[in-house]
Amino acid sequence: MFVRSLQDIEKTDHFVEWGSGTSHRLLTDKDGMGFTVCYTVVRASTASLLQYRNHLEACYCIAGEGEVEDMEGNIYPIRQGDIYVLDKHDKHYLRGGKDRDLILVSIFNPPLKGTERHNLNDPSGSAY
Repeated sequence: MFVRSLQDIEKTDHFVEWGSGTSHRLLTDKDGMGFTVCYTVVRASTASLLQYRNHLEACYCIAGEGEVEDMEGNIYPIRQGDIYVLDKHDKHYLRGGKDRDLILVSIFNPPLKGTERHNLNDPSGSAY
């Protein structure tokens, strides 16, 4: 058994500024659990085109607000208590709220190494 805090992660390279927010990679591949758990902040008024080509992701909103848009133009508002699931390596836009950050617990399978970073300057979307 082990215990980690957000403050512990902030002292390591598993605290990642990803361009539109931050990610505390609390549980990673080296922990041997088979999945990753992150505390993810999506800053208010940001928009990011993302795709996880090598991972499936589920995100549970624990605070704030934002939205996810699929490539067909369907927009899904996300609020506290909502989960969104990218079960087909879905390319999507992730947006923080107009005035509030979106705070998520993100689960990745297979697990992240923990130091991956987005390239939000890629016009086809950031992918890893």
